[in-house]
Amino acid sequence: MNYTQLQSEPRPPRLSVAVISATVLAYEILLTRIFSIVQWHHFAYMVISIALLGFAASGTFLALRSQLVDRFNHVYITNLILFSIFALPCILLAQQFAVHPEQLLWDPAQMIRVTAVYLLLALPFFFAANAIGLALMRFRHNVPQIYSADLIGAGLGSVAIVGLLYLLFPIDALKVLCVFGFVAAVIAGFELGFNRTHISITVIIALSSLIVFSLLPAAWFKLSISSYKSLSQQLNVKDAYIETERSSPLGMLSVINSPTIPLRHAPGLSLNTTVEVPEQRGVFFDGDSITPINAYSKRENSVYLDNLTSALPYHLKQLERVVVLGAGGGTLVRQALYHGTSSVTAVELDRQIVKLLREKYRDFSGGIYDHKSVDVKIKEARGFLEGNPKRYDLIQVALIDSFAASSAGLYALNENYLYTVEALAEFYAHLSKGGYLGISRWVKLPPRDALKLFATAVEALRRTGVVDPAKQLLLIRGWQTTTLLVKNGDFSKQEIASAQQFCKTRSFDLAFYADMPASLANQYNMLPEAYYYNSSKALLSESSEQFLANYKFNIKPATDDRPYFFYFFKWRTLPEIFSLRGRGGIPLLESGYVILFATLIQSVLISLVLIVLPLWKRMRTNSVHRGRMVGYFASLGFAFFFIEIAFIQKFLLFLHHPVLAVAAVLSGFLVFAGLGSYLAGRWQTNQDAHHLVVMAVITIGVLGVLYALVLPNLVFEPLTAAPMSVKLAVSLMLIGLLAIPMGMPFPLGLARLGERAKKQIPSAWAVNGCASVISAVLATVIAIHFGFTVVVSLAVVLYFLAAGLFKF
Repeated sequence: MNYTQLQSEPRPPRLSVAVISATVLAYEILLTRIFSIVQWHHFAYMVISIALLGFAASGTFLALRSQLVDRFNHVYITNLILFSIFALPCILLAQQFAVHPEQLLWDPAQMIRVTAVYLLLALPFFFAANAIGLALMRFRHNVPQIYSADLIGAGLGSVAIVGLLYLLFPIDALKVLCVFGFVAAVIAGFELGFNRTHISITVIIALSSLIVFSLLPAAWFKLSISSYKSLSQQLNVKDAYIETERSSPLGMLSVINSPTIPLRHAPGLSLNTTVEVPEQRGVFFDGDSITPINAYSKRENSVYLDNLTSALPYHLKQLERVVVLGAGGGTLVRQALYHGTSSVTAVELDRQIVKLLREKYRDFSGGIYDHKSVDVKIKEARGFLEGNPKRYDLIQVALIDSFAASSAGLYALNENYLYTVEALAEFYAHLSKGGYLGISRWVKLPPRDALKLFATAVEALRRTGVVDPAKQLLLIRGWQTTTLLVKNGDFSKQEIASAQQFCKTRSFDLAFYADMPASLANQYNMLPEAYYYNSSKALLSESSEQFLANYKFNIKPATDDRPYFFYFFKWRTLPEIFSLRGRGGIPLLESGYVILFATLIQSVLISLVLIVLPLWKRMRTNSVHRGRMVGYFASLGFAFFFIEIAFIQKFLLFLHHPVLAVAAVLSGFLVFAGLGSYLAGRWQTNQDAHHLVVMAVITIGVLGVLYALVLPNLVFEPLTAAPMSVKLAVSLMLIGLLAIPMGMPFPLGLARLGERAKKQIPSAWAVNGCASVISAVLATVIAIHFGFTVVVSLAVVLYFLAAGLFKF
C-alpha cells in the first residue's frame, strides 16, 4: 500500500496510539484469561512476558531499521493493520501445538513447543509496539505527550476488557479487539492527513480480514483445554457433555452432565458409607476446580453428607449459625441444613453460579439458594467477614480445588488469601464462644497441605494471644481428605469423645488433639507411620522451627505478604524428586513453580539473543554513556513492574474483589502514570529534567515505602466496612499519588536521548522492554521467597539507581 502524506508536518497521532494501546493491553489481559482456561493460572506470568518480549523485540528491530521512520506514515499504519490481522490467528495457531508444561522434565520437546508458542504469541505485540515505537521516534520532541497517550489508553483498555468479558466469552471478545485494531488504523489515517482513497483502502482491508475470520470453521475457535485438566478428563467419560456454560472475568463455568456413567463428587466420603450419592451436575471453574450441584427431592438425598470429614463439627454440638465460605454448588450449605442448622450464610464471589442455582438448576437442586434458612452473599470471603459484627458457631471453608492439580503443584503460584495467618486470625475473631473454624484439605503423601494449614493455625492462634494452641486444635484424616477444626476455646472431654465416636463409625483417623495418645493415630487408613500425628506434635513443640527447616517440603505458614499457601517446593529436594521421575515421583514436584522458573530462564535467554546482543555494539556512541543509558532504562523497566505487581496484591486485600482490584489498580497506575508523563512534558526544560527525575524518584521512594508499611493498618483497616465506592475512590487517590511521579522518568529519559542521540531511542525502548520481560516473572519469584514488601523495597532502590544514572 503506497500512502501519500498530505501534510508536511502532521500532528502526533495521539488518539490512534491511545486506541492501539488500549487494544493491546486488553489483548494481553484476554490472553491471561484464555491461558487460565486452557492451561493454568500461572501462565499469566508467561503472557505478561510474551507481551513485553514483543515490545522489547520491537525496540531492537527499530534500532536496526531506524530508516523506517523516514516512511513513518506507511509503516505506522501497516503495523496497526498487521496487529489486527495476526491477533486472532496467532492464538488459534498456538492451540495447535501440543503444549503440556507438566511434561517439561521428561519431554525435552515441550520446551521447544513452549518457546514456539512464546514467539508466535509475541508477534501481535511486536507489530503494535512497532507502531508506538515509531511514533516516539518520529515525534521525539513530543515524547511525553505520546507516552502519556500510550499509558492512558492502556489504562482505559484494562477497564474496557473487564466490562467486555462480562458480556462475551473470551474468544468472542478477541474478535472485538481485532476490530478495534483496525479502528486504530482508520483513526491514524485521519490523524496523518490521508485522503479518502487511502482511508478507504484501509477500511477494505479491515472488512476483508473480518469476513475471512467469520468464514473460518467454528471448531477452530473452540478453546483447546489441556488434557491434564479435570474437565477434559470428565469429558472422556462415555456420553458426558457440557450442559451449559457461563463466562465472566472471574472465570468460565462449565456444567457437565454424565447420564451413562454418573458423575459422583464427594471428597473424603467414608468407605463405610452405605447410602448412595444423589445425581449430580459437575460445575468446573476454568476447566479444573469442581463443585457439584446435588439433586434434591427428599431428605435422604443428603444422608451421604454426614459421612464426609467436613461433617465432624455437627457431631460435637448443635450449631445454629453457620457461614460457608466459597459456597459454590451448595454442598456444604446442604450439609448444614441436613444437620438442622437454623441459619446458614452462603458466601460466594461468583454471581454466575448463584444465578445458575436460582434459575436453570433451581428445581434440580431443591431451590437451595432460595431456602428460608439460607442467606446468600455475593462477596469475597474475607471481605464479607471484615467489618461484619456477627459471630458464628461454625465457619467452614469449602474445598473446591482439584485433587489432581493440587497434587501436581499446579496451584503453587496461586495467591490465596484464605489460608494465610492473617485470614485464619480474622476467621477466629468471628467465632462465637465455643465456635469452630473448619477447613478441609486433600490428603497428600508425603503430607503437605494439612501440615501447612496446621502450622498456619498455630501461628494465627498465637498472634491472637492464645497461650496453648494445642488445646484448641483437632485434626482428623480420612482416606482422601483431612479436616482441621480450630475452636474458640479449649476442646472439652465430651467433644473429644464425640470426635472419637464420629471417626470410629466412619473409619476416619484421629490425627491430633491435645494429649492424644499415639496409639489412637493411624488406625484405619494405614500409613507407614503416623505422619500427621507426629508432625502436628512437632509443629507445637519448642523445636518447631527446626522441624520446618528440616522438612522436605515448605510448610511454613503463609502470610498476606507471602500468600502462596500452595508453594511447597524446596530446592534441596529437587535431586531426590528428579531421581524418582520414572517411578511416580513427578507429582512430588511443584510443577507451577518449576514452570515459573523455566519461564524466567527462557525470558532471560530470549532477551539476550533477540535484544541485548544485536544492540550492544549499536548502542556505542560518543553522545551518551552506553552503560549509564542501559542501566537507567533497565532500572525503570524492573522498578515499574515490581511496584505495579506488588500493589495489585496489596489493594486486593482492601477491595476484596479480584476483578475490581486488578482493573482499578492496573488502570489507575497506567492512567495516572500517563498523566505524570504529560506533566513531565509540560514542566521539563533541558536544565531541570534531571531535577524533575530526582524529585519524582524521591516521591516514589517515600510513598512506596510508606504504603508498604502502613497501608494495611492505618488506611485499610479503618475503612474495612466502608462502601465499595469509597474504597475505590481512596484506592485511586493513593495510586494516583504514587503513579504520577512513576510516569515521569521514562519519557524524560527518552526526551534526553531525543536531544543528544535520537537514534538511540529504539535501543532504550528495547532495553526497557527487556527488563520488563524479566521483571514480570522475577517479581513473583522474589515475592514467593521474600514477600511483596521486599519487591517494593527493591523497586525503590532501582528508582534511586536510575536517578543516579540519568546524566548518561
